[in-house]
Formats: sequence, structure tokens, C-alpha cells
Amino acid sequence: MKRKTAKEILAESFRELAEKKSIDKITVKDIVENCGYSSATFYRQFKDKYDLIAWSYTQDLRSIVDKLAYTKDSWQQVLTEVAEYFEEQRDYLSNLLLHMNGYDSFVNNMTQIHYERLRFLILKVAPDNKLNEMTEMYIREYCYGTVHLTCEWILGQYKVSFDDLTQVYINSLPVPLNQYLYK
Repeated sequence: MKRKTAKEILAESFRELAEKKSIDKITVKDIVENCGYSSATFYRQFKDKYDLIAWSYTQDLRSIVDKLAYTKDSWQQVLTEVAEYFEEQRDYLSNLLLHMNGYDSFVNNMTQIHYERLRFLILKVAPDNKLNEMTEMYIREYCYGTVHLTCEWILGQYKVSFDDLTQVYINSLPVPLNQYLYK
């Protein structure tokens, strides 16, 4: 049986609090008291609550996207699971986007996380495990666009289903990246 790490427990504690409280009102003290840890334990794991948020989001995204690399799910299936994740986590992510200092910083961090995961997938199948500058730019452009669009969708700017969101993800993939993701 796999036991949860301190990082996982602290992240769960944070999410529990975020269900009831605005993100900007949650303190490290609240997080550790909620799970019975000390502040010292928190700071051994994370720099601050924003570091915890980024780590938790990275873990969630990694668990979905890396399926393509390790289980050979189709790219469309991965995108469907990503959209489902955003739907399931919509309240939490809205809380992050609306009530957190540094909205732009969080969105930029999301974009970087998406870029790194997609780049990882493409590198696994790229000739000589190398990417040219144009491919790097296409990956970055796709991540910028989809992350910003997703944030707008999470915040209710678009009233479409997550299935429709998945179709946007699929249809907006730059054609030069198809060779890597649709084999």
C-alpha cells in the first residue's frame, strides 16, 4: 500500500480549505492546523502556499498527460481527460484564478507546466530526441492559447461543455505537431 507523502497531505489540506474559503484568505497556519502538521514540516516541503499550488497542479496534470507516454492512450483521450479534470476542478480552479494575488503569475505557471508536459511527450517520439526551434515555438504557442482559453472557460466566459472544450483542444493543435501526437 502506497502511503501519502507530506506534500500530498499538505496539498489535500489546502484543497479542503479552498472548498470553504477564498484562496487569498488561507494561510500556512490554516493548512498545517487542518492536517495536524507543523509549519516547519510545511516549509521543508514548500516555499509558500503558491509553491504548494504549483506543485499540486503539476502532479494533477502529469498524472493525466503522461498516460500518453506510458500507456499509449490516444492524444484525443488525454485531451478529454484534461477537459474532464478542468470540469471536475472548476470550483477550485475558479477560486485560484479569482482570489489569488498574482493571477498572471499563476496563468504563466500553468502555461509553463503545460509546455513542459507537451514537450516531454513530443521529445519521446522526436528523431534523436531533439526538437527544432520551430517545433518548440508551435508547442509554446499551443500552450499559451489553450491555457488562456481554459482559464476563460473556467471563469464562465464560455458556456460550452467540457466535450466542446476538448474539441477546441483537438482542433487547435498546430498541424506540425500532429506527426508527434497522432501516430
